[in-house]
Parts: sequence; C-alpha cells; structure tokens
Amino acid sequence: MTLVATLFPLVCWFAYNYGVPLFERRRPSLSVIMSMQRRRWVANAVKRDTPMDAILAGNLMGSVSFLASTSVLLILAVFTAFGNLTALMGTLDIVGIHAGYTTQDAQIHLFVTLTIFVLSFFSFTLALRQFNHFCIMLGAIEHSRHTKREEIDAIAQLNTLAAKNFNNGIRAYYFAVPMVFWFATEWLAIVASLVTVGFMIHREFFSSAHRVAASVAVLATRREQEHEEG
Repeated sequence: MTLVATLFPLVCWFAYNYGVPLFERRRPSLSVIMSMQRRRWVANAVKRDTPMDAILAGNLMGSVSFLASTSVLLILAVFTAFGNLTALMGTLDIVGIHAGYTTQDAQIHLFVTLTIFVLSFFSFTLALRQFNHFCIMLGAIEHSRHTKREEIDAIAQLNTLAAKNFNNGIRAYYFAVPMVFWFATEWLAIVASLVTVGFMIHREFFSSAHRVAASVAVLATRREQEHEEG
C-alpha cells in the first residue's frame, strides 16, 4: 500500500493529461478557449507594428524561465534529502508524524518526487524553447504584406503547444503537494491526489475564469462574423 500511495500522484498526473483531451470533445476547457485567443492575438499582431507583442511574449517567457529555475532548486532539495535520510526520518518523529515508513520507503518516495520535478523541468524548458520560436516567427512577419491564414494558424499553434507544455509543468507542482502529504500518512496522499484532480477539473471546465473566457470568445466570434458580413 505504501508503494501505491507513492505512485498514486504520478499516476493521477498522467491520467489527467491523457483524460482531459477526451473530456474536451464534449466541453471546451479553459486551455482550448485560450488557444482561440492566442490565434486572435497572432491575427491582430500581423496588422500592427508595435513593441506590444514583444513585451507580451517576453512576459510569458519570464514566467516560464522563473518556474524552470525553481524546478532546479527543488531537484537539488530532493537530492539533499537523499543525503540526509536519517535526519529526515528523525525530524518526522520529532514533529509527531509516525507513519511507520522504513528508510527504503522514504528513498522510493523521494525518487518518485525527484521524477516529478525532473519532468516538470523538462516541460518548462521545452515550453521556453517553443515560446522563443514563437517570438522569432512573430518577429519575422512582414507587416507590409498580407499574411496568409495558414501562417497565422502555424504561429498560433506553436504558441498553444508552448502553453500546453507550460501547463503540464504547472500540474507537476500541483501533484507534488500530495507527495508531501505522504509523509503524514499514505491515505492522505491518495486523498490529496484525488482532491487535486477535482480542483484542476473545476478550474479547467467549471471555474469563473472559464465562464469569463468563454463569454469573451463568443463575443469576439460574433464581432468577427458581423465584420465579415458587413
């Protein structure tokens, strides 16, 4: 049961990543709605020659870079815990947590935790690279000529792909929380993982941000249709 509780947050993370696209076929998620806005961003960016788009892209890359650096620090922290297992187990006893784990249980748990943060680091660095490519492609647009729809779609798709990897890295942070609860009791880690999944589903499909973004997307679509008809 201890091993199951250790692996459960990681399994929930993978299951969420593969399960959400299936649910999105019936109801668009917040990420899908924002992908539509990313396409609008690129479509409007080709019509203007201002530094605003570069500033926006720079802010995105700054956030991703910060979280990637944080992942490195967390990886180092886990390595430090590996080197101080005896002190770690003693600290748990001092604070009154008596889960009955062995040193081997703690080693396996720390290894899984390390895996989560390593995967998050790769997700953030991949997103950073893709946002960098997006900036290059956005800057290569020739504003004096008409930009084809296919080019706009390709640039927007790259932005969406970068955002997808960024969100995947953020989810790793969410599921690292149940890994911490594991030190109290294995059942708490399982419950925390399920609560985390429920929280993310609510945020993606039923939150206030989802309703606002959906409303804006509908209004923008109507305005574009009226413009085309006019």
